Amino acid sequence: MHANVLKPVLIIGGSGVVGAQGAHALRRLHPDLPIAIAGRDLARAEAVAAQVGNAQGVRVDLQRADLGLGEDTRFSAVVLFVKDDTLNSLKYAQRHGLPYISTSSGSFEIAPEVARHLRHPAAAPILLASHWLAGAATLPVLHFAQDFRRLDTIRIAALLDEQDMGGPAAAADYERLTSAAAAQILEHGRWRWVRDAAAASRFLSVDGTQVEAAAYSPMDVVTLAAATDAHSIRLDLALGETASRRRGEAFSTEIVIELEGERRDGAWVRSRHELVHPQGQAPITALGIALGIERLLGLAGGAAVAPGLYTPDGLIDPAYHLQRLAEFGVRIERKPDLVLAEPIAA
Repeated sequence: MHANVLKPVLIIGGSGVVGAQGAHALRRLHPDLPIAIAGRDLARAEAVAAQVGNAQGVRVDLQRADLGLGEDTRFSAVVLFVKDDTLNSLKYAQRHGLPYISTSSGSFEIAPEVARHLRHPAAAPILLASHWLAGAATLPVLHFAQDFRRLDTIRIAALLDEQDMGGPAAAADYERLTSAAAAQILEHGRWRWVRDAAAASRFLSVDGTQVEAAAYSPMDVVTLAAATDAHSIRLDLALGETASRRRGEAFSTEIVIELEGERRDGAWVRSRHELVHPQGQAPITALGIALGIERLLGLAGGAAVAPGLYTPDGLIDPAYHLQRLAEFGVRIERKPDLVLAEPIAA
């Protein structure tokens, strides 16, 4: 399917900090794809649309079943960069048979979306992309995991600079996801919900500084548990000062991935990969959502996606994702593997 035959992609929250970058990332990937920038403030949406090009600004009202757009307006997909507590955006997408991407739900919040799909399984393809930076940790983990014959432990640590919170929507997501519920982890094969001292952890930033962190529950842990046979999986998040800012530079964003298990040559090892973007979290999130849009619409990686319920790893090839991350400015570094003296306990 060619971009120039599609109706506009409706990006709700597209005039916000991350949503606007998402629109620009999509434009970079697909110069001819029509885009509709949707928000509550029409003037702001139109200003972003003018910057993106081949785009229009529209006003949306998530309290209305038709989103304030009318039932005759036509789009090719619906993308959320804000939390829609009404699910009117999902209902709208299902009524019109449009691909839908959700980006702001913790693992403990997806039941309403899942229930909508179960009730209407043939209505639309739904991509649950509420992973850390829209899959920026999960998809690389699955790529790096190919070096292992058996993967036992997955540890993801994310350092978000305190100056890199983004706009009000991102700040609201962070507050909700870190305070509303305990964090979900997989520990020695058992699911646990942890908070306070049980959730606390530490990890090394990319410059070797020890950082205090806590378990966090976007969709990464449950997705990786379904995709691998690892017995222990957790994602820890720290809000603080990134290594670049400690050097006196602008903030960046850091993702550290540590995998333990039996390498394909039979050695028991711990691997460490570091992913850093010098402009913070927004460009990575924007790219992740843009890759989801292009895959759902059949603009890359295969034909347009059939109705169903998906996570990014079920649609996007990890190697392709990693390639795009590098093209969009992510520095990816693998540290030497640490060979372990004893096999890891099952």
